[in-house]
Amino acid sequence: MVNLTLLGVGAMNSPRYRPAGLAVRWSGHRVIIDGGGTAPEGEHVDAWLVCDERAELMPSIRRRSAALGVPAGAVEYQAGGVRLRPLPVEHTAHPTYGYVIDHHGHRAVWAPEFWTFPDWARDAELMFADAAGWDRPIRFAGGVGGHAATVQTANSAARAGIARLVFAHIGRPSIRAIDRGELPPFGEWGAEGRTYRLR
Repeated sequence: MVNLTLLGVGAMNSPRYRPAGLAVRWSGHRVIIDGGGTAPEGEHVDAWLVCDERAELMPSIRRRSAALGVPAGAVEYQAGGVRLRPLPVEHTAHPTYGYVIDHHGHRAVWAPEFWTFPDWARDAELMFADAAGWDRPIRFAGGVGGHAATVQTANSAARAGIARLVFAHIGRPSIRAIDRGELPPFGEWGAEGRTYRLR
């Protein structure tokens, strides 16, 4: 069994949530993905993976990962029957990634930031996805990428056969939707500290 615990569910500079991050644990192994430099104290970390090596949070991630004795980067990690591999997403002008987490034919996806829904996520049992925008996408200045809208991502995920969709990069428009009591048409809001399982 692979346990996936959300370290945070916030978009950059969230007024409410810690930065989106994931701790992946299985049979004596532990890998962190993103997280803004946050990682629970007192636990061994085998690798620290990131989706964007130029992200604003990279200085704090590098400091924390260096203190733990592991480099941080957009790389593949494999051990004990689990493989985490980066795959490209359309998000900004430079290379950015999401991760597929494979465990004996079972798949989870970590894709907290993207402009278009990644085709490679199709048929995943569990997907953590971008929720920066609510009912319309957020376009970056200059028209280079951005964030998909939560409502759009929910519909795309349902069509792509995602079994369980968890929104884990919640931006201000989606926070306002949460405060209004709105729910996405498919999927659920992620919660910091919650653990999800991939069997």
